[in-house]
Amino acid sequence: MAIDIVDHDPTWPAQFAAERDALMPTLRAWLAGEIEHVGSTAVAGLCAKPVIDIMIPVRDLVTSRPAISALERQHGYLYWPYRNDQMHWLCKPTPEVRTHHVHLIPVASPLYRERLAFRDALRGDPDLRRRYGEFKRQVARVHADDREAYTQAKAPFIAEVLQSVL
Repeated sequence: MAIDIVDHDPTWPAQFAAERDALMPTLRAWLAGEIEHVGSTAVAGLCAKPVIDIMIPVRDLVTSRPAISALERQHGYLYWPYRNDQMHWLCKPTPEVRTHHVHLIPVASPLYRERLAFRDALRGDPDLRRRYGEFKRQVARVHADDREAYTQAKAPFIAEVLQSVL
């Protein structure tokens, strides 16, 4: 699937809020905190793949497993065992055409803290946001048809930022 990086869309926060509000009643039993908008669509002014990333804080992966079928049945999400030792990951409407990703992540995990820290670092530093946007566009050109390679290529940049903020 091709990597499509687009300029920031000011409607992304509203799209997140609408989905969060729709998911809240379904997920209430598993929530261990506030549902968060993460990823590049959560950062004003940052280019991104036009997919809303939603991080759902849960107590643990075992007790939140029933949330997967609830999200599939009630909201049209599709489960994929991506990094299933760290999260439950779902997308919609299809793996080929994605508008939303849901990440059910234990609230006490390093991954949960890292996602928030990276988002907040980008929100708070215009120069970092600009450099990351340029880097993402460059990586997308190199890995235009390989989402996994694109994600892996961004890892050193993200790790460097996290090392400075955590």
